[in-house]
Amino acid sequence: MASPGSQRKAFSVAIFARHQARVLLIHHHRLKTWLPVGGELEEGETPLQAAHRELREETGLSGKFVESQSSVHGTPNGFIGYEEHAAGSKGLHMNFCFLADVDTDVIKPNEEFSNIRWVSSSTEIEDAPLNVKQILSKIL
Repeated sequence: MASPGSQRKAFSVAIFARHQARVLLIHHHRLKTWLPVGGELEEGETPLQAAHRELREETGLSGKFVESQSSVHGTPNGFIGYEEHAAGSKGLHMNFCFLADVDTDVIKPNEEFSNIRWVSSSTEIEDAPLNVKQILSKIL
């Protein structure tokens, strides 16, 4: 059995795409839960660059990453938090969370998810991880 320190680790991003006071969640095939779109950083990418790419690749959307509300100089636009979570066989994801406003709620299909929901409250989605519900309550 592998020790906890030997678990695979990856930097990832989660993008909470917002359209008209609703946020997009996808039902992830592999993890079988409701999540924001996202994925792992590629070599040489910043978290914000990965967020732009993942949003476009997974949904066909482009977004305006909202101006940072942080008082810390250098915080990227759209950054709303950091959390860590187990991602099944993919190991521990050290996850940068972003908020992006999008112009439409029409997305292209993707093999990573089986269904989508645009939610206007964290209470609309019972079977999402606690961290997703907490971030939703912060941004809605």
